[in-house]
Amino acid sequence: MKAVAVLLLVLLIAASLYQVKTSYEARRLFALLDRARAEQRQLDTEFKRLDAEAQAQATHLRVEKMAREKLAMRTASPAVTQYVVDPAASAASAASAATVAAPGASR
Repeated sequence: MKAVAVLLLVLLIAASLYQVKTSYEARRLFALLDRARAEQRQLDTEFKRLDAEAQAQATHLRVEKMAREKLAMRTASPAVTQYVVDPAASAASAASAATVAAPGASR
């Protein structure tokens, strides 16, 4: 009977120590979760700020102004446009047109 009481006492102490350990681990994990959520809120706020800033920087008028001032770009017009003709593409286009016209001409 005394051996059973000692065994139960040992089991009780072991269960108590295990409960303390799991309680400590749960508190530690909850603190980590709380810190992660706080960091997430901070990152969300920073993302929203940066997104709003990027949208403000990318307005059409601002981009056009920067292109004119910093890159010395100007609006395309027929006076400044140069057209390039690819001789190989022109020959292929003419051959294709002749092939399409030939079957219709034989009818």
